[in-house]
Amino acid sequence: MTAITAPIKSKTALVLTGGGARAAYQVGVLKAVRELLPLPDKNPFPILCGTSAGAVNAATLAVFSDNFDAAVGNLLEVWEHFHVHHVYRSDPVGVARVGARWLAAVMLLSRTSPVALLDNSPLAEVLSRTLDFGRIQENIDSGCLYAVSITCSGYTSGQSVSFYQGGPGTEAWERTQRVGAAMPLRVEHLMASSALPFIFPAVKINREFFGDGSMRQTAPISPALHLGADRVLVVGTGGETTHTEQPRVRGSLYPSLAQIAGHALNSIFLDSLYADIERLQRINRTISLIAPEKLKEAGLPLRKIKVLVISPSQPIERMAVKHVNELPWTVRFLLRGIGAMNRNGSNLASYLLFEKGYCRALIDLGYQDTMARRSEVLEFLGAPQ
Repeated sequence: MTAITAPIKSKTALVLTGGGARAAYQVGVLKAVRELLPLPDKNPFPILCGTSAGAVNAATLAVFSDNFDAAVGNLLEVWEHFHVHHVYRSDPVGVARVGARWLAAVMLLSRTSPVALLDNSPLAEVLSRTLDFGRIQENIDSGCLYAVSITCSGYTSGQSVSFYQGGPGTEAWERTQRVGAAMPLRVEHLMASSALPFIFPAVKINREFFGDGSMRQTAPISPALHLGADRVLVVGTGGETTHTEQPRVRGSLYPSLAQIAGHALNSIFLDSLYADIERLQRINRTISLIAPEKLKEAGLPLRKIKVLVISPSQPIERMAVKHVNELPWTVRFLLRGIGAMNRNGSNLASYLLFEKGYCRALIDLGYQDTMARRSEVLEFLGAPQ
């Protein structure tokens, strides 16, 4: 991880990771933060960074950053009433059309390869209708927001690209396999960042097709640091990690396609985040052992970064098992064929279960997890205990 020169004024960043429907957990965390703030209208996060489904939440906060209370209320209104058909086509015609394309491709009856398992055009329509992206620059100009970034993964270049919009103090960056590119954010950036591999289609931005931002994102906290943050609140969508050895479970059955896909998605969304946090904590410990004047003499622009991580206290895939039957019958039929309707395949279902019962359960979990750490959150935000 590369540290950069700290700005004169302290800036707090909010980093929202990916996870499909799991991102409802982030809304519960934000609900608790809003309740804990003495001035809930004022945006506590001048820097917003989002990836995948977290990009949609981050962009919503950016559009309404002139009123944090209303922004969180907007997210709650959407996520508490979510249905699958708001995100991807679940009607019989839409599902049958995609299924026919895959079948024709497998049987070599068609030379046109299917682009994805599901059609997420409904999500693009919802975002275009509900988010006025022109307000992002207005909020930056008024001082309600400093910068916002959306991370995507380029299929041709293999680079992790953080498209960002910020004030005059922000600068583009380029590191190994990760780039920061300044441009006005639009719907296509959100659709690209949330394009789960194989599940949702890639999106072309300029001259390249981009997919889910969590792929190839080896340093999820890095965009926030490049944009000037020295305090970072990270909201993950995976379970808390521990250093204790987990017992190995023996299995004689070959893993289903859904089980393999869920394992792959967990690796994409979870592994790099916790590795990046561990790397940042190690850098902080190193900096604390070196006198500030020595760092200055050596010309090292390093600074300690305060990080608070909030992640689910319960395994989300187990919660998904309880709600998987809320999915439309067409989606259940599609997922049953690849083994996603049983416990072993629940990881995959947990990313696609955009139904209000499941989303409300995640919102409640995020709220409870954050309130359980009330003193930590208040201390991090600098609010009175």
